[in-house]
Amino acid sequence: MNTAITLCGFSVSNYYNKVKLSLLEKGIPFAEALVSPSQSEEMLAESPVGKVPFLRTPKGVLSESQVLTEFIEDTWPEPPLYPRDSFERAKCRELIEHIELHLELQARRLYAEAFFGGTVSAETKAEVAPLLEKGLKGLARLARFAPFIGGDSFTHADCAAWVHLPLVSQATRKIYQRDFVEQLLPQAAAYLKLIGERPHAQKVSEDRKAGMAAFMSRPKK
Repeated sequence: MNTAITLCGFSVSNYYNKVKLSLLEKGIPFAEALVSPSQSEEMLAESPVGKVPFLRTPKGVLSESQVLTEFIEDTWPEPPLYPRDSFERAKCRELIEHIELHLELQARRLYAEAFFGGTVSAETKAEVAPLLEKGLKGLARLARFAPFIGGDSFTHADCAAWVHLPLVSQATRKIYQRDFVEQLLPQAAAYLKLIGERPHAQKVSEDRKAGMAAFMSRPKK
């Protein structure tokens, strides 16, 4: 298969999977390259702060998942994953921004202990909890679930919500012994099940599980 672009990163990353799901849903041919975050000169030449994902294109490399989302939509506008109407398009972007800024970014502060065997301070846990509660209440005001998060069509906002919300749910169950998503956004369970039944979402999920198994079985340094 002739692939002009390569998605670089690893399948455990939710931001990588957000972009991957968009590519699959739009039917865009792409290759994947397994790349881990690092501060090597080789890595920094492609990703300015050594993060994943990034995208190799014929014109150069792009980083930051939302930049990749916008590039994908601009370059391959069909089938559309943003609404045609400019206001509805902005509302879709608003959902992505809200989920990533007010939920995923806050929950990320818990991941070391929730998923990777590390420790998070009591102060951090106390600080994150009300921020997540506030963010979820805000999302409840923005989301439509009709049946998709932004309305009646699958969009890039669904690609973001489907990869991020389960991590918020899992992290809060682990750290606070209660599922903030289940409590404050009860519509999310049926919604995530709906998205998870899509063939491309199943592909991303299978690859993520395989990637996690490989990550957990790697020799400890």
